[in-house]
Amino acid sequence: MIIRRTACCSTKSRRTCRLLAHGSKPSGGIFDTPAKEARLKELTRLIEAPDFWNKQDKANATLKEKAVLERSLKELIVITNRLGDLEAMVELAGEEGGDSLQAELATDLAVAKSDLAKAEISALLSGEHDNSNAIIALHPGAGGTEAQDWAEMLMRMYLRWAEKSGYKREIIDYQAGEEAGVKSVTFMVSGEYAYGKLKAEAGVHRLVRISPFDANKRRHTSFVSLYVYPDIEEEIDIQIDEKDLRIDTYRASSAGGQHVNKTDSAVRITHLPTNIVVQCQNERSQLKNKAVAMKVLKSRLYEMKQKEQEDKLDKIAGEKKDIAWGSQIRSYVFQPYQMVKDHRTGHEVGNISAVMDGDIDQFIEAYLMGKRASGGGKDME
Repeated sequence: MIIRRTACCSTKSRRTCRLLAHGSKPSGGIFDTPAKEARLKELTRLIEAPDFWNKQDKANATLKEKAVLERSLKELIVITNRLGDLEAMVELAGEEGGDSLQAELATDLAVAKSDLAKAEISALLSGEHDNSNAIIALHPGAGGTEAQDWAEMLMRMYLRWAEKSGYKREIIDYQAGEEAGVKSVTFMVSGEYAYGKLKAEAGVHRLVRISPFDANKRRHTSFVSLYVYPDIEEEIDIQIDEKDLRIDTYRASSAGGQHVNKTDSAVRITHLPTNIVVQCQNERSQLKNKAVAMKVLKSRLYEMKQKEQEDKLDKIAGEKKDIAWGSQIRSYVFQPYQMVKDHRTGHEVGNISAVMDGDIDQFIEAYLMGKRASGGGKDME
């Protein structure tokens, strides 16, 4: 499936060149083209039904799924055709006088390899809500200003990643720290497979650096918990009784206190049975803030139900995992050396500046590939 590029594309190694371009066609395995085509036919049948628009939210979700499947199948057709062209080019390059094709063949092989890798990652994003938007919440651990500053650094990293990925970003709630950083922040990342990718980032992120807030320039370790929830579609059945809610309003201020509303437009909702607290101050309207907060609450309750079900299955199966929910997943070391290491996959890089500027796709891809290799379990040991 993955083209193995070497420096051997010469007339003396025709067989090797043929192998380079003759990788497995992207149809079976994780690509599962027949299953996608069958699902596309099923969705088309549903859309053609006379009662399709009776439930508009469900209809919109169906159309969204259909569009994603169509795009995926079209991309696989393009890749398959490109591999076919490469096979023909290999034949020509292996013949006498075909040396002039070597540079072009090497370039096309690199492009095909890149396209296959992207298609492979997309194929791994097949979870129930992987194509949903993502709701991210960051909460500093113990450590006061140092941890709060780390939370703001992580917020910037994910917002930069979203920007580079072409995703829409929206801060839902921002609670600034007294001296620096944030006490807590919640934001939405909207775009194709946003949740499927960002769920790989859920867990505790650890920072080791010489603190800029320590007059003695000592090295500090800080922790921030990152939670990721899918922005679930409306047809998901999550029942919320109004009697179980405590709704408070307060005066909102934007990040850094640059703007202060003169009305109590911000909304805080407490779900009394679970003690889950959500809040929104992004909108100027109290009604809009309440609607957004309810959406976040619904997503968190859904995620909690999913977690409870997974815990029950784990208990039945007698599983014992080294990596528990919310445990440390990655370390970012600024001093005495520079390194970012993911403890689940072992993937590490030394260019910490690039990572903090949003270059985290390599960690996400390593996590997804690791899940595939381990059989698709929730965590990797």
